[in-house]
Amino acid sequence: MTALPASRRGFAWAGSSADTLAAVGVACLRLELETYPKPGLVSHVDAGSHTDMDAATFRASAAALRPFFADLAEAGAEGAPMAGLRRIGLDAEAAMRDATGGVNTHRGAIFGLGLLCAAAGAMSAPMAGALGARVRQLWAGAILDGPVLLHAPGAQARRRHGVGGAPAEAAAGFPTLYRVGLPALRRARARRPDDAEAARVETCLALIAHLEDTNLLHRGGPEGYAFARQAAARFLDEGGIARDDWRERAEGLHRAFVARRLSPGGAADLLAMTLFVDRIEVWP
Repeated sequence: MTALPASRRGFAWAGSSADTLAAVGVACLRLELETYPKPGLVSHVDAGSHTDMDAATFRASAAALRPFFADLAEAGAEGAPMAGLRRIGLDAEAAMRDATGGVNTHRGAIFGLGLLCAAAGAMSAPMAGALGARVRQLWAGAILDGPVLLHAPGAQARRRHGVGGAPAEAAAGFPTLYRVGLPALRRARARRPDDAEAARVETCLALIAHLEDTNLLHRGGPEGYAFARQAAARFLDEGGIARDDWRERAEGLHRAFVARRLSPGGAADLLAMTLFVDRIEVWP
């Protein structure tokens, strides 16, 4: 796995190649995979609520995406419009499906993390909040007005349940990432500075508790969606990873999600994106 920069004050990558950004993006996808227990989600331990994918599928997918993240960073540096980014994203999705035997492992990450790579491509040392702001400023209108995959589960859930989902989150500059994900990650690190996996687990649960996750709506309907958000919030309210028994409690939550076939894939994507922004942006 590509090592992430050690600093928690941002990754000073000025002058580095687009491939450096792509390497960080893929490393963040792998860190998301190497996080357990994430309720209902695939990890290096088990397949969660899924029967058609596992850790090996995700590793193959992440490796296949690296050149496309580099292409997106270069396109961002060249000022490409959303139509150009979308073409690269479609090529990335085709490569993902070739690598996984047709399984959709990272479509959401191609979209969200791909936009962040494009935003980072033209910025030598982005300050806190800069990547999300750039996505909002350059591409918000085109994101919301873009083509809709009518038969995609996320699009169906957005129409059926009246939520904005990933397009609305991106067009707004990823507010859940900045208001929930990053603060949760940094609080969790302070709680357990020697356990990076625990910090990622807590960040994932904070995102589940707040994100309009169309994956949950698609798989569990309004009842499953409400259960997942409430259960994640309860875990945090009752002490989260500060408790000595946090891992046992998180594993119990994981089993409860699996029993209901719930998989908060949007939160998983946003966890990887949170890790990426944390490494790329310079923050005080």
